[in-house]
Amino acid sequence: MAIASTATVLFCCAKPNFRRIHSESRPASSLTTSNEPVIRIRSRSLIHDPVALSGLIGTSLVAAAFITAGPDATALAAVVDSLQLSEPSNALSLPTWAVHVSSVVEWITAMALVWKYGERKGYESWKGLSWGMVPLLGGALCACTWHFFYNDESLEVLVALQAALTVFGNITLCIAAFRINKLSSKIEVSEKP
Repeated sequence: MAIASTATVLFCCAKPNFRRIHSESRPASSLTTSNEPVIRIRSRSLIHDPVALSGLIGTSLVAAAFITAGPDATALAAVVDSLQLSEPSNALSLPTWAVHVSSVVEWITAMALVWKYGERKGYESWKGLSWGMVPLLGGALCACTWHFFYNDESLEVLVALQAALTVFGNITLCIAAFRINKLSSKIEVSEKP
């Protein structure tokens, strides 16, 4: 989880835009006397990138849950007791829910980043990797749905569906990885003299 969170932040940080912006304003320095335009660097803010923002929100939710539960979980227990919540004994704890939800958010973020990379570089096989990740996302949603309803026996079909989607998703990811390897081999061969 920490690796995915770190990768999300690293790949989504604001990157400078080196397009020239012509400006009539001059620096106050008297050393600059040429008539060349001032070149400024614009950078997108991290909060303006929805993919980066969703990854950071998911990571923040996990961090908040672990900080809340912390070494002294009695504070969390006191809050739950004061709310008079009555849940079955097999209910997931708040930190466990935070891990489940943030994992789904990070998976969606990874899918979006892979798709964005494929579009920018023009590699269709990378976009295929993003499509190959969809069945595994379906499996994750099956698991979250089953847990949301307290692992109800009438919904055990979701467990079987999750298993099937996991097997199918692993196969699609294997095919996508093969396609990316094949593309990489073609690129290496074309770059050799």
